[in-house]
Amino acid sequence: MMRQTVLLTLQDIPYFCYPESVGHYMDHVQHSVLREAGALNNFNIHYVASGKGYVEVDGVVHELRAGQAFLYFPQQRQHYYSSEDDPWDVRWVHFYGERLHDYMIERGLHRNLLWTLRQRSSWEEAHLALLTEAEQNTMLRPAQLSTLTYAVLAEFVQHAVPLKSTRTTSKAESRVLALLPQMQQEACQPFLLQDWADLAGVSSYYFCKMFKSAVEMTPMEFITRSRLQMAKQWLLERPTANIGQIAEEAGYPNASYFNRQFMAHEGMTPTDYRGLYHN
Repeated sequence: MMRQTVLLTLQDIPYFCYPESVGHYMDHVQHSVLREAGALNNFNIHYVASGKGYVEVDGVVHELRAGQAFLYFPQQRQHYYSSEDDPWDVRWVHFYGERLHDYMIERGLHRNLLWTLRQRSSWEEAHLALLTEAEQNTMLRPAQLSTLTYAVLAEFVQHAVPLKSTRTTSKAESRVLALLPQMQQEACQPFLLQDWADLAGVSSYYFCKMFKSAVEMTPMEFITRSRLQMAKQWLLERPTANIGQIAEEAGYPNASYFNRQFMAHEGMTPTDYRGLYHN
């Protein structure tokens, strides 16, 4: 069984958090996800209600059972899948928000990937309410969607405790992670590595080393993916805008270079991407 609702990603939302998608998989033996670093630009929580599944962390596969969950930050590599002999009942939500990154880091949620929920029923009820709202009204009541998404997050923050086997994040990596929202927001401006290293209080060499360790990509790869993410949104929101104009606003010197970067990452040209969704 599968219940899933995907919502349009919005820019400049007036809410603290907002869902990108919400769903529920049960008895789905083939459920398997592998996303390379930088592929997904939102937070997501997956919670195992019953059965079992597996999550890869730093090359080590961990088994998760009822009451356990995993939390991904934006841009992280993701690899998880259901057990074949005891398929999991997994419930999930993808969400985003301009100030979410600081909120999550302040609460130490970046230090672990795998979690246990001490109080299961309240999180399950909050998730069901969000899923039902998304299914019945899609985006007709955005304030309600935001409120229900925050309820899901608040229940997680209150009741989640880390599994001991997960990797901890160093203080230097934490400083780098704290800069990610600002780097993403200013991605379309000229990228000056030394300026970001100065903000983190480290050398440019150490900044690149810590960035790679924390985010699993180089700073320039992160900037490129952030620029392309903005460009993809603009291509859909402004269907009559010139490709060259969008390329310039996204931080590229010309449309030709922008097209090459877009093709390398998306497997199609900006024009084809726009036509795919508008058609």
